[in-house]
Order: sequence, then C-alpha cells, then structure tokens
Amino acid sequence: MLSRTAENLYWIARYMERAETTARFLEVGGRIALLPSAGGAGNMSEWNSLLRASGTEAGFAHKYGDPVQRNVESYFFFDRDNPSSVASCITAARENARIVRTALTTQMWDALNTAFHELRDWDRMERSELDMAQLTDWTLRHTAMLRGAIEATHLRNDGYDFLNLGYFLERADSTARLLDVKYYVLLPQIDYVGSGLDNYQWSTLLRALSAHRAFHWAYGGDVTAAKIAHFLILNQQCPRSLLTSVTAATTHLERLARGYGASGKAQARVRALLGELAELSVEDVFDEGLHEFLTRFIRDVAAVGAEVQGTYLIGDMR
Repeated sequence: MLSRTAENLYWIARYMERAETTARFLEVGGRIALLPSAGGAGNMSEWNSLLRASGTEAGFAHKYGDPVQRNVESYFFFDRDNPSSVASCITAARENARIVRTALTTQMWDALNTAFHELRDWDRMERSELDMAQLTDWTLRHTAMLRGAIEATHLRNDGYDFLNLGYFLERADSTARLLDVKYYVLLPQIDYVGSGLDNYQWSTLLRALSAHRAFHWAYGGDVTAAKIAHFLILNQQCPRSLLTSVTAATTHLERLARGYGASGKAQARVRALLGELAELSVEDVFDEGLHEFLTRFIRDVAAVGAEVQGTYLIGDMR
C-alpha cells in the first residue's frame, strides 16, 4: 500500500475516535456539572478540568478566557479553531476519506459523508436551539456507524490494519485522558478521595464511557475507585481499557510486520508498552499516582504513534 494511502486511512480512524472522545468529554462535564458541590471540590471547575485533561486549555484560554460551560461546549463541538472539536475531526476524517475514496467500501464512505453533511446542518442552526446531549448522542451514533461499516465490509488487508491501528492508538490516549479528568476535578482536595462525591464522579465517568452496565456485569457490588481503575486500565474484557487498546494496536502492528516482512521500532515500542501493562496491578498504578501513571502512558502512546508515522506514513505529524 502507498504510504500516503496508509496515512489517510490511519488518520480517518484517529479523527473519528477523537470526535467520539470529545463528545464523551462533553458528557462527563455535563454530568459532573449537575452535582451541586462539584465546582468546589478542587481548585478548578469541571469545565476547566476537561480542558486540562484534553490538552486544549491553552487554545481555549487564548480565544475565550474563562471556561464557562457555554463556551467550552462550543469549543469542543463546533469550533474549527480547535483541531480536536467534533466538527474539526469529522471534517478532517471526511477529507482524508475523499482523498482515498477508492480504498473505502461504499458503506464506509456513506457513513462518513452522511455525518459530514448532517454536521453542516447542525452548524447552520442557532446554538440556542441545540441540545448538547442530543449532539453528543449524534456523534457517538455516527462514529459507531463508521466503526461498524469497517468491521462488516472492509477487506482484512493492510488498509484494515492501518485503520484499526489508528483507532486503538487514539482510544488508548483518549481513555487515559478521560480517566485523568478525575485527577483535575478533585485536585488538590485529598479529603474528597473515597467520599460519596468521589465515588459518584467515578460512576459518572463510567456512564460517559458507555461502560456502566458492563462494569457491573464484570464486578458487581459496590462502585469503588480501585475497581473502576482496574476496569478501565487493566481489564481486557473492557473494550476501551488501556490494556485492550494496546493489545489491539500490537496485534495490528504485528500483522503489518508479517505482511511487509519487517519488524521495526514501532513494533518494539508497542511490545514494551504492552509488556509493562501486562505486569501491572491496580495497586502499582495508585502507588505511582494515577495522574503520574496516565501522563507517562499518554507519552508512551505518543511515542508509538511517532514510530508508526516514521516507519509507515509520510507527511507532518497531525
């Protein structure tokens, strides 16, 4: 496969997974904002917490200033100056898809193109007429439609591997960032750890990740920080866990190595990351510090992405 085509496929998946994650950030913020005492739990509001965890605080502050809910929602969903907004990601994914139209199945193109045109319809409406919960549900539905189209119709070739590699590297980064919202929401009030508010916020995170019922199937009983952290970091039954995502990324990189007859730095890095995760316990994570562990993990995933870019793809880092 031409490296340009591989790059387009890889970034279609990353952009669509990023759009879904941004919608989930909005859902987390909306749910936590409903708590009367949430805003006073730490040294920043839940909306500023989302900006910090998503890595978009500087761009938002430059354009909007204080993080009030209305502005954060606009920045996360519609703002084209935010490269991680839902609108920016879906537009970029569709443009990448247009360039490699012949490498996509009809169902994949239809899923992307429909989302793009419906987004333009949303963009023409008055913001006051739009319900953010409806917009986040719309985003999750359309990203799932593309994911389903890929799984149902795409040939299991190297293009499929690049698509899935993009998905799972982005998902690993995204789950870590969503988990890190907990750190920023409660910082620096250590007294809140283990409280009813703390546990409710953990449950809110599960709901925003569409994982609340799955968690109870897997664990039952009380919702605790340790159980949820284990579920979202180390449980391979959880489709969004860090271990599941890195395992899948490793699988697709190994498939590419076999298909191209060469294994390189990208495979070495992802194997090392997978090996570390496989040896971890949730106690190890909390001993290091959840925020410190997640920060290091995000950096390690970015390093894998950089090796993928250098080994298989062309162009500047996105």
